[in-house]
Amino acid sequence: MNSSNDTNAPSGNKSDISQVSSRAGLVGFLTFISRFFGLARDSFIAYLLGTKEAADAFYVAFRIPNLLRRLLAEGNLTISFVPIFTEALRKDPEEAKKVASYTFTLLSCLLLGITVLGVVFASSFVSFTAMGFRSDPDKFHLTVLLTRITFPYIFLVSIGALAMGILNSLKRFGAPAAAPIFMNLGIILAALVLGKVVAHPSISLAIGVLLGGVLQIAVQVPTLYRLGFLPRVAWNPGNDYVRRIFKLMLPAIYGSAVYQLNILAITFMASFLGTGAVSYLWYADRVMEFPLGVFAISFATVILPQLSEHAADKNPEQFKSTFLSGLRMIYFINIPAMLGLLCLSNLIISVLFQHGHFNADSTRQTAHALMGFAIGLPFVSGTRITASAFYALQDSKSPVRAANWAVLVNIGVGALLVNFFGHVGLALGVSSGSVFNFFAHIYDFQKKNGRLGFAQAWPTILKIICAALVMALVLISVEYFTWGLIFKNKFSKLLSLILLMGLGTFTYAVAAYLLKIEEFEVFKGIVKRRLGRV
Repeated sequence: MNSSNDTNAPSGNKSDISQVSSRAGLVGFLTFISRFFGLARDSFIAYLLGTKEAADAFYVAFRIPNLLRRLLAEGNLTISFVPIFTEALRKDPEEAKKVASYTFTLLSCLLLGITVLGVVFASSFVSFTAMGFRSDPDKFHLTVLLTRITFPYIFLVSIGALAMGILNSLKRFGAPAAAPIFMNLGIILAALVLGKVVAHPSISLAIGVLLGGVLQIAVQVPTLYRLGFLPRVAWNPGNDYVRRIFKLMLPAIYGSAVYQLNILAITFMASFLGTGAVSYLWYADRVMEFPLGVFAISFATVILPQLSEHAADKNPEQFKSTFLSGLRMIYFINIPAMLGLLCLSNLIISVLFQHGHFNADSTRQTAHALMGFAIGLPFVSGTRITASAFYALQDSKSPVRAANWAVLVNIGVGALLVNFFGHVGLALGVSSGSVFNFFAHIYDFQKKNGRLGFAQAWPTILKIICAALVMALVLISVEYFTWGLIFKNKFSKLLSLILLMGLGTFTYAVAAYLLKIEEFEVFKGIVKRRLGRV
């Protein structure tokens, strides 16, 4: 991949990026459904727990397995598995089946040990992630109990992530993308069924986490079985492919998951800010994860096998072309998404969460945190694509080095701003770390693999920014002149949010069309093909 003499990368193979975009459309739709149920889940939890002590306890306990879900199930374990498994698949499908079984067996043994340690040392985990809870013994002990209940989810979600990696390598994206939906359904169902049976509603939620983990695996088994790739117990840790997968796995997870590590760091600092701070950040992060999951993670999921094939075929020009086109497509979606979150943060939080124990002050504080997170959205999204590029090339050192510095930037900026802005300063710290991480990725990639051709991309990016600013101006104007109507009652809030989101989307689409943004034509083509199949 070393082609440092190239001053310009190709503008992009339209067929290649169109295939990726089309597949990302399916994954994005299923991820949208998953995120919808996730927000319904969080809205239900907000109704049960609000932002009081029990909510803080549950979210700290759930933070650990949910962090592992983000690190593993949403593509990060697969970024170490897919490139090497794809290589084996292209050489010998029968050998690839054996590699899947060998990896499954070794991973299961490692996870079983981690799960036992997590349950036994749950108190230490809680002390590490939320030391401030020790000042409230009841809150601390409840958090430890919930952590012990939820920790086995790490085993379940990791096995589900391996299944996802196998299916993604085979270009089967539907079942893996649908799996997280069942995670959210498991929590909601357990809370409804067990809520009046157990001692505290938070315990029923924790049990629901485990139920969701089981369902995530179950939904992928039929497809694996039908394709003949259902893993079996087979011990061969010395297999060359397996050794390479595990050699890449730990740095891959760490390097691509810096955003979640940043969230973990601010949870620790927020635990010292008093009741509510952890919950404000949690709810804001959940809303932030909606555009991140639907667009960035979906694109990263489907672009990785494509990049891995180009890397295996030693085709650097096509690799760079697909990589840069993927970044532009991400910006086309998440730059306006960032401005939309900034403009509508208060209304979004109010519609989703303001009921039961979640009051107007909770809405205001959470909306401020969401604005702090939203600033970093384009950079977090871009990093998902750059991480996929590094691991498609089986380079784990570069993203790990960038991640180390990014975490330090997050902690440093967060620690500085928390004195002035409280929990909002911590959210701004996460965004700062994300900005640094993205540009460090770009610098390292071009240093090792030659120039990407950003000179060709900048005009498009500037057009995207202009179109997004037009959208934001329209949203701010309409929201300002209809302020009294928007906040009249719950129904008017929901109707206003739907209309404003529709208006924003329409305005952005018109602006993108008038500015002749290439990515708009790609999306328009995908929509036409989808409608033609209906």
